[in-house]
Amino acid sequence: SVPIAKQLASIKALGKGSDLEKAFATAALVYNNSADPEGKLSKAETKNLLQTQFGGFIRGQENKPKYQEIISALDEELENKIDFEDFMILLVSLTLMSDLLQEIKNMKTTK
Repeated sequence: SVPIAKQLASIKALGKGSDLEKAFATAALVYNNSADPEGKLSKAETKNLLQTQFGGFIRGQENKPKYQEIISALDEELENKIDFEDFMILLVSLTLMSDLLQEIKNMKTTK
């Protein structure tokens, strides 16, 4: 498989893209590289992708009620597949409740 950095470099529109644009493009590429030909992930693939690619944000959340609620909702997905839109909503939800986000908010940057 082609490394994500190389895939990003091949997208001409991102040549001078912002950090945020590149971050979202990376999320889309990671998702697409794991998705089936219909552009969807199974529940098991979604959980695996979260554990392998989003571990810093979900670490320490496993026993918290909100995390359990999100994972339970994932388990209740009727069609057993997650599309990109649902995946991004899931990422945002997990980010908002993460301990890592609080650490990021507390980070002081210097110019």
